Amino acid sequence: MIVKRNILRPPVSAEPVAHPGATAGSSAAAWGLLLIRLTFGLLMAGHGAQKVFGLFGGGGLAATGRGFEALGYRPGEVFAVIAGLSEMLGGLGLALGFLTPLAAAAVIGVMINAMVTVTAPRGLWVTDNGAEYNICIAVVALALAAIGPGRLAVDRFFRWRDGGWTATAVALGLGGAGAALSLGL
Repeated sequence: MIVKRNILRPPVSAEPVAHPGATAGSSAAAWGLLLIRLTFGLLMAGHGAQKVFGLFGGGGLAATGRGFEALGYRPGEVFAVIAGLSEMLGGLGLALGFLTPLAAAAVIGVMINAMVTVTAPRGLWVTDNGAEYNICIAVVALALAAIGPGRLAVDRFFRWRDGGWTATAVALGLGGAGAALSLGL
């Protein structure tokens, strides 16, 4: 029997072929995670920059320090620096996907402090200046540690790229310990 081959047409393979434009890390999930990290992280960084540098309409260290003193944190400017840098560096870390469990811990610690000292006594809903917003921020930070920053992140080379229970425990444990330490001082 003679088999006729068409040399102009490549052989058909049973293996699925990826979309020609697809590359490692270009899935919708990877890009969606990047969008969440950039939006959330950069907004957190901006919020911290308001406290530390007075950017974006913030009061800067002097005004933020007075606010912290009114809440019982003394010296107020020291705690303003701690909170502002935690938000700013934690936010930048989350945006870049860099040291994600530690970045999440920084944000979680600040949010626990905000809930304990300011918002939780006022109830849940933000319409009553309650803890709703702080809970959402802490949960998103914790979820980013649990899920991991994904392929489109600086952390893509490290084991916590894909998150997991260890990264989640580190973020929650260090965030809680940092909050407990600052609340106890």
